[in-house]
Parts: sequence; structure tokens; C-alpha cells
Amino acid sequence: MSVSRLQKLKGHILPENKSTAMAGSPSPLTTHVLNTALGIPASNVALSLSRQVPSTNDWTLITTGTTNDDGRCPGLITKELFTPGVYRLHFDTAQYWASMGDTSFYPYVEIVFIISDPGLKYHVPLLLSRFSYSTYRGS
Repeated sequence: MSVSRLQKLKGHILPENKSTAMAGSPSPLTTHVLNTALGIPASNVALSLSRQVPSTNDWTLITTGTTNDDGRCPGLITKELFTPGVYRLHFDTAQYWASMGDTSFYPYVEIVFIISDPGLKYHVPLLLSRFSYSTYRGS
């Protein structure tokens, strides 16, 4: 196992590093993208967060970003902007796999979810491989 891979995994093994990584993100909504095929965080995944306009069902872009070395994208939305509604996280998976010299069956992944209580914390992880993905509401 290479030193670089060990450094990436260190934050997932040592609990004090994990809490430190999350401490920098005051966002009530967080995400974490993991490459399950290699067992590592998926870094440099381009993503966007949008909210649906109830009257038209159109989407309003809130922010764009890229996952860091730990597969996270801190600061997705402020508490003030986080209101009840339907949200969409869009992940550019084709670009991510291409950057690794691979292709993917899914060119992108969109996770659409409902926020009814914006006072709670929401964590939406994405587990990726080239031919599958999974998500859930985490804590």
C-alpha cells in the first residue's frame, strides 16, 4: 500500500481526524463521496447543489464545488439559506472516472431529497464504483 493511500485513509481510521475535518464545515448539509472500488475518498469530484422552485419545478443553483482530498465538500449551504424544500445534489462522475483513466456507466449522479426540518443536520454520502452507486441519509 502506498504512503499516499495510507495518508488518505488515515482520516477515516483515526476518529480525532474525522471530527476535525467536519469542524470546519458549519453547513447544515454535508456530503462525502467514497470510491468503493478502491476503498478511498473520491477527491476532485465536481458537484452542484440546487433547490427546486415549487411553483415551476425548475431548479435554482445554490452552489458548485469540488470534493477535497477526504471526499468532502464543506460549506455547501448556510443555515440562513437552508429552508424547507426539494434539493438536488449533482455529481459529475464521468469527469471523476476520466481523471483516473477510466470510464463509468453513469455520466453523473443526481440525488434528490426533501428537507422538511432545516433545523436538523443532514449528511448525504455517495458511494461510487464505475458501475454502481449508493446513497443514504447519514448523520
